[in-house]
Amino acid sequence: MQRHKTAIVRYEKPFESLKKTVALAGGLEHLPQGAKVCIKPNIVFWTRSVPFPKWGVITTSRIVEDVVILLKERGISDITIAEGTVTMDPKDRATPAHAFETLGYGVLEKRYGVKSLSVFERPFRKVNIGEGIFLNFNQDALESDYLINLPVLKTHNQTKVSLGIKNLKGLLDISSRKKCHSADPAHDLNFMVSRLPIAMPPVFTVIDGIYTNERGPSFDGRIRRKDILIASGDILSADLVGAMVLGFNTRDVPHLVHAAMREERPTDLSDIEVAGERIEDVASPHGYDFAYSESDDGVMPLPLARQGIKGLSYHKYDLSMCTYCSGLNGLILTAIRGAWKGEPWNRVEVLTGKIMKPTPGMNKTILIGKCMYKANKDNPDIKELFAVKGCPPSAGDIVKALYWAGIEVNSTLFEQIDQLPGFFMQRYENKPQFDESHFKVT
Repeated sequence: MQRHKTAIVRYEKPFESLKKTVALAGGLEHLPQGAKVCIKPNIVFWTRSVPFPKWGVITTSRIVEDVVILLKERGISDITIAEGTVTMDPKDRATPAHAFETLGYGVLEKRYGVKSLSVFERPFRKVNIGEGIFLNFNQDALESDYLINLPVLKTHNQTKVSLGIKNLKGLLDISSRKKCHSADPAHDLNFMVSRLPIAMPPVFTVIDGIYTNERGPSFDGRIRRKDILIASGDILSADLVGAMVLGFNTRDVPHLVHAAMREERPTDLSDIEVAGERIEDVASPHGYDFAYSESDDGVMPLPLARQGIKGLSYHKYDLSMCTYCSGLNGLILTAIRGAWKGEPWNRVEVLTGKIMKPTPGMNKTILIGKCMYKANKDNPDIKELFAVKGCPPSAGDIVKALYWAGIEVNSTLFEQIDQLPGFFMQRYENKPQFDESHFKVT
């Protein structure tokens, strides 16, 4: 049985910790000096509106620069950083550029000759990922000789973990990202994500666990300082080890099970050689899910139920809800909580994603997003309908829909959506373990 080297190292010192991790995992010595290398960090979200501490959400600039230094030591000069940051306006070019500059990628260009690019400004190529399914991947990554994959060590409210394999989704164009959230149960999000490595050149994964994120993948999760790096020349091995460090039984992470089955490999780490720290010495449970309550009055997140909210059904998101609707989901729930005045609403139901169906007997139904509208616009179980048809949905239209249903939310929350990260990140202010310097290149 082939043994896949995977390293776990405690992050203690810039560059030296990264260098040790890579060496224990098998190293990059085989790369020829003329190799073309693409670095894929994780910049899942960005805003220009507020200073945005990125702990546990975004790959640290410290690790990005350390990888660049290591590559330069190997004589590699053709280095490109590529990422497709999610923005609520798919045509937004200024926000990704601001992210690159703020994270110090411009300094990396001047100092080391590193290029950085937003994949949405570059060509894509259609790739068959199996079973007749085609997705469009960034051409720069596909044409690289080697991909250095730099995910964050975090959980995900749909795929349970978001590590090396999931990080590759950031190389897809928008239509392919939406396609990953299929309504087909045989080809759901977990299946699609498991197939992403098929398209890639050889991949070396370093999971950045200086900070971790519980109930991620974004700024509303619970951030911890963990100081752990995990690396492997085999992306599945890195993810299996990473999942266990996050406290998961790997058999319970569907996209990793799919990937292992496709490669005819076990999920119990029996074919993985772990070097450095032992998994059990660094592992800690990280939740991924959000509890929901179901009663005669409806379905809603547990915090809303505990608040005493009545007359509302807000069903739990499923795998078919894509990134763009997901980005609004938490805001809608926050606004609803603020709008509750103690009087039951008129049996209102809110549906999201692609596969939810209306509940008979509800008086008012709100369909969030074009996909939900297309799936249920003619459903006879709907008495009164307000469809927010956009893709992504308009924040203004969501406010109108909620007001139509009698839920008088604070519209300012939606008008200032880019301010939201600042609200969540206040909890980490003045705590020295959350170090902003990890996201700067000096």
